[in-house]
Amino acid sequence: MRAQRLLAQEIERGLQREFGISKAEFSVLVALLRASGPQVRVMALGEALGWEKSRVSHQLTRMESRGLVERTEGGTSGRRTGIGLTTDGRHLAESAILGHLGNVRRFFLDPLSPEQAAAIRAWSESMIDRVELRGVDTTALDAGA
Repeated sequence: MRAQRLLAQEIERGLQREFGISKAEFSVLVALLRASGPQVRVMALGEALGWEKSRVSHQLTRMESRGLVERTEGGTSGRRTGIGLTTDGRHLAESAILGHLGNVRRFFLDPLSPEQAAAIRAWSESMIDRVELRGVDTTALDAGA
């Protein structure tokens, strides 16, 4: 647990130091970048992230004020139900993903021997298969706006 905590802290520090974003902001940016369309329903974003509605709303408000995301109105109610990346948000997401991958490699993957890496890969794939078999939905963003 200590190793996981220290790795997570270092990875998050890298996001903050190199890109000026938190882990939560990174999660939103990645989810929106991976979405199947330019707009995503706010509710679908919350489901994909596993966040409560209020957390999603507060996070999006902060990110909207920084010009990273923009909300759209949907239907006749005029409620802001869609969310998408701005051009700045898309560029930041793409850069942060590359930086994040570099940090994961540097702190976690590069020090592993090939045998250690193979064992972790095999365990990870097995765990993913077990979780997906239990019906955990990881495709909530595919619904689009």
